[in-house]
Amino acid sequence: MLNPIPSEVDVAVIGAGSAGLPAFRAAREHTDRVILIERGPHGTTCARVGCMPSKLLIAAAEAAHGMEIAPGFGIHPGSISIDGEAVMERVRRERDRFVGFVLDGVDRIDPEQKISGQARFVEDSRLEIGNSQVRAGRVVIASGTSPAIPDFLEQVRDRVSVNDDVFEWKTLPESVAVFGAGVIALELGQALHRLGVRVRLFGRSLRTGPITDPGVLQSAEKVFSSEFPFTAPVKVEKVEPDENGVRVLYRNNEDSGVEEEVFEQVLAATGRDPNLTELNLEQTSLKLDSRGIPVYNPLTMQCGNSPVFIAGDVNNTLTVLHEAADEGRIAGDNAGRFPDVREGRRSSPMTVVFTDPQMAVVGKTWNDLQGRDYVMGSVSFEGQGRSRVMLQNRGRLHLYAEPGSGRLLGMEAVGPRVEHLAHLVAWSHQQQLTVQQMLSMPFYHPVVEEGLRTALRSARDQL
Repeated sequence: MLNPIPSEVDVAVIGAGSAGLPAFRAAREHTDRVILIERGPHGTTCARVGCMPSKLLIAAAEAAHGMEIAPGFGIHPGSISIDGEAVMERVRRERDRFVGFVLDGVDRIDPEQKISGQARFVEDSRLEIGNSQVRAGRVVIASGTSPAIPDFLEQVRDRVSVNDDVFEWKTLPESVAVFGAGVIALELGQALHRLGVRVRLFGRSLRTGPITDPGVLQSAEKVFSSEFPFTAPVKVEKVEPDENGVRVLYRNNEDSGVEEEVFEQVLAATGRDPNLTELNLEQTSLKLDSRGIPVYNPLTMQCGNSPVFIAGDVNNTLTVLHEAADEGRIAGDNAGRFPDVREGRRSSPMTVVFTDPQMAVVGKTWNDLQGRDYVMGSVSFEGQGRSRVMLQNRGRLHLYAEPGSGRLLGMEAVGPRVEHLAHLVAWSHQQQLTVQQMLSMPFYHPVVEEGLRTALRSARDQL
């Protein structure tokens, strides 16, 4: 039985994901007249189809790869057998466990405050849900995103999976054509390759994941293209049905001939679109940007001067879980205290890609810094001590500092276990430390972090 929809509330939160749940809790600190509206299953994108199941697949791939490179240490474990059904069964089992933790939290919310259905705006402060309407003093849009599937895949739609689908596979396919060169494409493409799936990545540009620095980008391309076929930039001529799956016809460049390859499956990792179409934003006073996303203040999450706030992946800015949670808290707090809107505290930007080697971006990117003065410190992991010990000596790290003050501005890196370096750099960036202050911190030996120290010394010499 669906819960009745109240006729009037102080705050309505649209979406019960990684931004919506924190927004609901923050608004509840100010008023009990809050409702949480969710059109689909609860459980968050991260737990159901994002962060957690992808890391489960990556963990299996790392185990297989560890056995594959063991001869480099003089260890010969014998033949490797990958049970695709067992791999995917564990992914689903552990994924369901993580989803269960989220559902436990949702179950603790008062049933009268949980509304099922698609919310649509009638005006800024009035929503329609099914055949009912509710007047909401303030609204938080936290409706998330959905996978985007390009038009050129329309002919083979029955063979196309998005990342939401992958984790429902009962076993591993023989081959997959991966379209995209972003975070999802690289993480899943490499994992599938290491699990014995024949993979080719087709990217529209030379940009790899979140990296913008040309030197780091070149290193990343060298690393990944040496492990599995990685075609970028590519011109896809046609993707058509084949008796064995799908046939991809493509050119490596404008002057090259047409090549073709047949795959059992297609994985479309070509980005995600904000879930805004069904909200009827045209019924509001909100100003929209060229992508149809409400223009908002990133420090308050408020859309113009309206009583509407937006948070999480739906605003298409920083689409990672911790940013969504921070934005949700800020949006929910301001919706609850409206019109006393306050700027929230934002963390230093940080993105980590769980490929091998990993990629990370912290603070200002190389692209952000074009047109202003900065110095760049660098280190190659090819000769870095601990990295060579582990046979993981691949990649490069660049960090950026401000001339004069010496303050750390940001970092881009591809390298071994840079998820940990990213945290050290993000904490330092958030505290506005200088290069010299970072160098005064202890560095143990032998650790990968000594590579960060080398880059810091490189920057200091230029300062």
